[in-house]
This record gives sequence, C-alpha cells and structure tokens, in this order.
Amino acid sequence: MNITEFQKWVGDFYQERGWTGYGPFIRVGFLMEEAGELARAVRAIEIGRDRPDEGEKPAAEARQELVEELGDVLGNLILLANQYEVPFEEILDAHRAKLQKRYQLHR
Repeated sequence: MNITEFQKWVGDFYQERGWTGYGPFIRVGFLMEEAGELARAVRAIEIGRDRPDEGEKPAAEARQELVEELGDVLGNLILLANQYEVPFEEILDAHRAKLQKRYQLHR
C-alpha cells in the first residue's frame, strides 16, 4: 500500500467509526497525547522504565509498542491533513524540497 492509499484507508477507517467529527484543535490534542505515548515507548527502549510498578519489557515487545505508537502519531497526522484536504504526497514533496533547499545552501 502506498502513502496515498494509506491516507485514504485511514480516513475511511476513522470515518466508519465516527472518529472524524473532531475539529483540528481536538485532533491536535489527540496528536499530542499520542506523541507523549511515543516518547514513553522511546524512553522504554533507550533508558528503561523508571516506575517500580513497571517491569522491563522484552526487546521485541518494546519495539512493537514503538511501532504501534508511531502508527498512532501517523494516523493523527493523516487525519489533520485530511481535514485540510492536503494529500500526504504533497506533504512529503514539500518537506523534501524544504530540506534540500535549506541544506544545499550550507554545504
């Protein structure tokens, strides 16, 4: 599945469940929540857990949690892009162009 197909699939999946009715401000809040969960997954891999009620996870389980949280962040980014009718291909192209322009100047 390419990114355009995935963007449509995510939109359809969330729409079928009634999860697309939230406005951009609420969606950004969800994105921040998921970014926090991603940060927690990264911390678990890099420095471990620091709460006594949380044990260490096997590496495969910690990696799977990381993958899932990355997906949750991506899903929320896609939903924001959909709300503003911005194809993910356009985002990828614009980001690449911005970085190439910015860093070609400093070689």
